[in-house]
Amino acid sequence: MKKMIVAIACLFTSVILHAQELPDTEIKDVNSGKKMAFNETIEKGKVTVVSFWATWCVPCKKELKNISLKLPEWKKEADFNYLTISIDEARAEGLVRTYAISQGWTFPYFIDANSDLKRSLSFQSVPYTIIIDKNGKVAFSHTGYEEGGEAEVFAKVKELVAAK
Repeated sequence: MKKMIVAIACLFTSVILHAQELPDTEIKDVNSGKKMAFNETIEKGKVTVVSFWATWCVPCKKELKNISLKLPEWKKEADFNYLTISIDEARAEGLVRTYAISQGWTFPYFIDANSDLKRSLSFQSVPYTIIIDKNGKVAFSHTGYEEGGEAEVFAKVKELVAAK
């Protein structure tokens, strides 16, 4: 019975998340130092994958490494955007920048230093991935990471990119 209640609660939360408008919660571009609204980081009319992570999260780093290795090939198959948002505290911004540079990231990376966006999107842990469709709605979300899980994300990206 408890499992059924938890499953129904998760489904309800998922439906709410997928129906909501993207929040205008402020996040900080780690490269430029500029603060901007999350919903302004999403290009209208284009599918966007957003990976939430933290410098202390080993599964996050594994997922980000696997995605960044596959990203050039994926971009040949589908036209979409990719960005990451760290949920580290403000004092770890330097660690976020150093890690991104050491990994050779060419995609945008932001920090949600006060976890305001995390609260706005109602998720509890990282790694957490969302895919935003061409209409600016969350079309997919996933918590956690298992080796190869990025294939499911890319399959959903291709499906959403192909949708009219």
